[in-house]
Amino acid sequence: MSEWRTYRPEDFLLFSPRVYWRMFELHNAALWPLQVLTFAAGLIIVLLVAWRPETSARWLALTLAILWIFIGWSFVWNRYAIINWAAAYIAPAFAVEGVLLFVSGPLFDGLVFDRRGLAGWIGFLILAFALVGQPLLAPLQGRGWVSSEVFGIAPDPTAIATLGLLLLARGRLLPLLLPIPVLWCLLSGITLRTMGEPQAWAPHAALVLAAAACIWTIIRQRGSPPTA
Repeated sequence: MSEWRTYRPEDFLLFSPRVYWRMFELHNAALWPLQVLTFAAGLIIVLLVAWRPETSARWLALTLAILWIFIGWSFVWNRYAIINWAAAYIAPAFAVEGVLLFVSGPLFDGLVFDRRGLAGWIGFLILAFALVGQPLLAPLQGRGWVSSEVFGIAPDPTAIATLGLLLLARGRLLPLLLPIPVLWCLLSGITLRTMGEPQAWAPHAALVLAAAACIWTIIRQRGSPPTA
């Protein structure tokens, strides 16, 4: 039993950082130029949330639902599961999130993306990072654009963007939509940290900001804002 104490977290990884980022290179090459369309869709989402939040909720939720299901199949199941057997059990969660988004938005019209205030601004900040900041991490770390993680193509920016959008939303089914993006960001951050990747801070920072926004919203709703 004492031998287990000699193991480090990275000893349990089934792949190297090179294999991990090569997976993104192959995925991006196979889907190009779909990245242009998903990035444009992300920008349109931001514009709709900013200027037409009441009338665009169904389309926003439907777009996210399609992207979650697509990423669960194209990336998590068809690529990530090849180098990480656990991903085969994670892929269905992406389909579940897609179904929940479809049920909450287009089916029951149960979401409105009109939350503003501090929580709303944090939501916009997280959303902006997912769309613009996340793809820049690859070239900033010397890996080149070919391994960039793009919204609607890779899971991290899509999950982070979903967190940002949900901070801007109101609805009875909202609590059902949060756990899967939260868990993915948590697992992804742990994986990146175990690989020794500097960008492990990104999904965890999104979680911290989202948690702070949720706590602030709860405090405000209870009518007891913190004193200065």
